[in-house]
Parts: sequence; structure tokens; C-alpha cells
Amino acid sequence: MRAIAAEMAVSETAFLSLSTMQLRWFTPEIEVSLCGHGTLAVAHVLKEQGIYKTGDVLEFKTLSGILTAHLDENSIHLVFPTPMLDMKVSPNIDMLNFLGLAQSNLIAYGQFDNKQIIVIDNESLLNDLSPDFSGLSKLKGRGVLVTAKSDSGVDFVSRYFAPWVGVNEDPVTGSAHCALCVYWSKRLGKFQLKGYQASKRGGFVDVELLNPNQVKLSGQAVTVLSGRMKIA
Repeated sequence: MRAIAAEMAVSETAFLSLSTMQLRWFTPEIEVSLCGHGTLAVAHVLKEQGIYKTGDVLEFKTLSGILTAHLDENSIHLVFPTPMLDMKVSPNIDMLNFLGLAQSNLIAYGQFDNKQIIVIDNESLLNDLSPDFSGLSKLKGRGVLVTAKSDSGVDFVSRYFAPWVGVNEDPVTGSAHCALCVYWSKRLGKFQLKGYQASKRGGFVDVELLNPNQVKLSGQAVTVLSGRMKIA
């Protein structure tokens, strides 16, 4: 599966066993334990092909446990576990430098699931980041999430970089939005939020903190390519 993911050359490739509903995700280099947009895409395809229909609830068996997908007429709602955020972490100065950030830009710095979360004071700065991926990859890490409050019609914006696993920048990262939901819900004092991931492709994600242990992610998908792969 990893070899297929490497050939696909996208940030993550999802693999589903329809008979068991076991779902796995691979970057071009490693298997990952959680992938939001990959899960959304699988649920979309199952509905599009008529295997499931509007109103159905899908249960996927994954490395992160059982994940559910609720199929609405125009959206798909995923229920994911909330990560543990530690926002009392000392900033990694080298990481800031390779991202093009200064300590004066920071509002908060933390970690979740062996990844860094960096909250900065400027949406424009976030949009203009041009990280040194070669430098980042030499540091200890798995992923770094940069976020800022937004004044552009959404609650927050973000970008996610993971050169450690073969993904310089992820287009849209569902699992990262679980952490973003926890942080911004507390910061902004509300449970339902809208985020925008400001990658080159970009994407909106609606999030809701259901309870201390669960986050709901909502979004849409469109099929742009389909085909068959022959395994030699």
C-alpha cells in the first residue's frame, strides 16, 4: 500500500477493505493513524457509487479506533477523537526560523500527537509563509500546524507542514482541525467554528466540539478522477 501511495504522489492515499470496513491511510513514505480528508473522500465515493445513501452512518475501523461518517444530502460529517493539547511547551527556535517566524509573532506554542501547533498574531504572515523544508526535515518532528485568528469571514486560518513524512504542505488536514477546534473553541468561547486551510489548493472545514472527547468535522468532496490500477 505504501508503494501505491508513493506512485499516487499525493499527500495521503486512503485504502478501504469494503468487506470489513477497515480503513488505512498512507503518505508517500509512511502509514498515518488519522486522516480527515481521506476519510471524507472514501465516504463520498461510497455514497456516489450507491453503496451507501443519504442518511446512512458509516463506521470505519482504523488505527485511531472506530470513526463514523454521517451522510447528508450535500455534506459529510465525520466524528473524530479530540487530541490532547499541551500549550505550555517552550518554542523551538530553530523550527520558528525555518518557518520564517520570530518569537514576537507568537501568541501561543504547543504540541499534540507529537506535532507542533503555533498560534501567530497575523493572518497575512501565515498566508505568506515560505518554509525551508530541507531545514525543517532535519529537526525532530512529525508535523507543524500554524494558525491565526481570521478577519476574512471564517474564525481561523491554518497551514500544515509535514516534510518528515513526505508531505511538504498538506492541502487540507482534517486531523489537524481536531486540534484547531479544541484550541479555538476555548479561545473564542464557542463550540461551532469555521476554518480555512490556506494552502495553494485551500479548503474550508466546519468544526464542532461535541464534547470533551469528540469533534465533528463537516465538508464536501468532488470526484475529479477515477480509474483502475493493475497490481503486478
